[in-house]
Amino acid sequence: MGAAAALTITGTMIGTTTGAHAAPKKASAGKAKKARAAAKPAAAPAAPVEINPSAEARLVASWVLASGDNRKLPYVVLDKKAASLILYDAKGKPLAQEPTLIGIALGDEASPGVGSKKLGDLGPAEKTTPAGRFLAKFGYAFGKQQVLWVDYTNSVAIHPIPADAAKKEKRRERMLSETPDDNRITFGCINVPRAFYGSKLRPLFQKGGGYVYVLPDSKPLEEVFPRLRVHALTHGVTWDAATP
Repeated sequence: MGAAAALTITGTMIGTTTGAHAAPKKASAGKAKKARAAAKPAAAPAAPVEINPSAEARLVASWVLASGDNRKLPYVVLDKKAASLILYDAKGKPLAQEPTLIGIALGDEASPGVGSKKLGDLGPAEKTTPAGRFLAKFGYAFGKQQVLWVDYTNSVAIHPIPADAAKKEKRRERMLSETPDDNRITFGCINVPRAFYGSKLRPLFQKGGGYVYVLPDSKPLEEVFPRLRVHALTHGVTWDAATP
């Protein structure tokens, strides 16, 4: 009986001892985990996006940032001559520069009534991408396709290359070419790479929209953006020096 009692006591003591050591082991594991986390090198900051804007695009972007013309919204500067756009966040940080396809016709204004016509009824001279400052928001186009409307009245939007675009137009090849000379092919809308549209443009503009600044083909820059001249003058910059 004494041996049995001693066995019971020994068992109890073993159980108690094991339990007493369990907590410190757990704490020790937690400390080790924290130590490993602390030892991990900090994530390197994201490399700045390399952009190569034209002198006109740089001037417009600088004016927008300095004047707050974007009203704390993200914005895009589209350079039609270079067939390129630059996406900026609300604080003016450049996020991406991408090639674009634009209206096949040269011109800075939309033809009257063009927005109410069917695409097939548009004449060659009516297929322009108008220049100007636009408050752009997402909405639905024909076929329930969601697009970023730049100029809703004149049916100008930013979207990827349409799936039903004619193969003979070779839109993808035009977008990937090294020269902007063959990027005029649309009815007036602005085509952008699909990956850029889905991963960068849409998340930034989806909630509250943003501004799109479309640079002109032939009109003077200050005529399209009158506030640009005012800003240059009030900041002591002569227009001759500010104009590329």
